[in-house]
Amino acid sequence: MTDHGDTRETDANATASDDSEEEPTVPIRCSACDTTTRVPLSDLSDSIDRHNESRHDGEAIAEVAPGVADRLADLVARDLGLLEEE
Repeated sequence: MTDHGDTRETDANATASDDSEEEPTVPIRCSACDTTTRVPLSDLSDSIDRHNESRHDGEAIAEVAPGVADRLADLVARDLGLLEEE
């Protein structure tokens, strides 16, 4: 899933570099193209939108890898205090 040269084609087991100054990357999975690509967090939304527009007529097929999306949702909910018991 390479769009406009700003993403790298990788396998599902790819990991981010150990360089602490690099921006974290997030895996995008496209079941229709059978690809997984890692993109910088700041480019995530644009990369998904661009891929879906150019490859799938705008249909939302490419997405953040499901396990990662669930974990991110949990972290955001915890940060917002939505998981705290009263």
